[in-house]
Amino acid sequence: MIARIHSFALMGIDASPIDVEVDISNGKQFYVIVGLPDAAVKESRERVQSAIQNSGFYFPHTRTVVNLAPAGVRKEGALFDLPIAVGILAAQGQIMPERIADFAFAGELSLDGRLKPVNGALSMAIGARECGKRGIILPKHNAAEAAIVSEVDVIGLDSLQDVLNFLNGRLDEEPFQPNLELHDAPEQPDDVDFRDIKGQEMAKRAFEIAAAGGHNLVMIGPPGAGKTMIARRLSTILPTMTLEESIETTKIHSIAGLTNNGASLITRRPFRSPHHTVSNIALIGGGSIPKPGEVSLAHHGVLFLDEMPEFSRPALEVLRQPLEDGVVHIARASMSVEFPARFILVGAMNPTQSGYAPDDAGGRPVSPADTRKYLSRISGPLLDRIDIHLDVPKVDVKELSRGAEGESSASIRERVNAARKIQTRRFKNVKGVHCNASMSPKQIKRLCPLDEDSRRTLENAMEKRGLSARAFDRIIKVARTIADLDAAENIQLPHIAEAINYRSLDKYV
Repeated sequence: MIARIHSFALMGIDASPIDVEVDISNGKQFYVIVGLPDAAVKESRERVQSAIQNSGFYFPHTRTVVNLAPAGVRKEGALFDLPIAVGILAAQGQIMPERIADFAFAGELSLDGRLKPVNGALSMAIGARECGKRGIILPKHNAAEAAIVSEVDVIGLDSLQDVLNFLNGRLDEEPFQPNLELHDAPEQPDDVDFRDIKGQEMAKRAFEIAAAGGHNLVMIGPPGAGKTMIARRLSTILPTMTLEESIETTKIHSIAGLTNNGASLITRRPFRSPHHTVSNIALIGGGSIPKPGEVSLAHHGVLFLDEMPEFSRPALEVLRQPLEDGVVHIARASMSVEFPARFILVGAMNPTQSGYAPDDAGGRPVSPADTRKYLSRISGPLLDRIDIHLDVPKVDVKELSRGAEGESSASIRERVNAARKIQTRRFKNVKGVHCNASMSPKQIKRLCPLDEDSRRTLENAMEKRGLSARAFDRIIKVARTIADLDAAENIQLPHIAEAINYRSLDKYV
């Protein structure tokens, strides 16, 4: 007898439908899984057999063939344990067949039949809805995450015994009900806050602009100036995540296995800070079966590269395409996948390898040429894609000794949210653009007109500094964000002048 169970394989951040076909027939004992399974899927034979027997069911000692179709798609992971076990029991007539067709299945089995959580539950629930399934059956730990998807009954269960009882009508389990009110609830106070920062008013202003317009930013300054401290607080002033952003971010983290068991949505913008020894694949994503990298895990959040020149040149150069397109394309011989990667890049660096600038060498022999040589590790095309270049000087000791706190992150975020609302109205009819940093040159020309004084000032700055055409556009984008923070309808000369000051690194490339 043949049984067919519906499941999914994870491709990028999406779930591809897979039919788990089980054929049990007379003959010498033979148990095989075919259809391009990886090692974890092949090892499910032992897990499934032990789980079935230890749950009190009969495991067939005849010819058993499990086919994962389509055969040309690579299958990986332990999520096929449950559909294979259900298929074996259904092929023996131990499950009511009319109930099986209504559901998709996913879950790892322990040897005693308990269900263990798997990655990608949210993507599989979306896949079940797109396939027209009534619901999906998976481990209880994954239920809160999957239940975010509407129009699909999410049945979270604890064991293989519970699954069979549910399918045979002996267990009345209600679909898991998501609590979307948690997404709209007030956020818990952050462990870090901008009020902790003493001095550095220009840096705090630049970070407010970056948050308001979604601009990439790089800082240069001596050790101890507070570069890392400020960067780690950027996510606390970013706009509150929308439900759509939360779902997309949760999908990526779920695929990577970084969601908390029993949790539903990620409601805080991610902050990723990889070490400078990170490999290209770990940063951008990939592998034989592609997985998201740090740039995708930072989607809708912040990617912070501390000591940026210490990263390998190839690792930095792979950032150029996602910074421009907001997506990572990974091609393999058997598949091609895309991972979203729209993030704010924040880099931090010292002026020289010794850490000191020429005018603050602390007795060390440092020249402007040393600074130029050190910063040349970052290519001009990459710096061109960073909107804001920020000098961060060392903090005056008088600022450190003062007891007064700075402005709080909550207060700054109010202004950021107001500026983002202006941008939302501006781009409501523009597909794929949600903030000023994402504007194309054509949109800049149409939406960011300059008056004569502003245009003349910008042209003079371009000629004197030898800036590129891409830098020209970036200055206008930043000026548009500064105008939004001022609630100004048009870009004015002070906005352009301030934006020009945020191109300090162009003199080194």
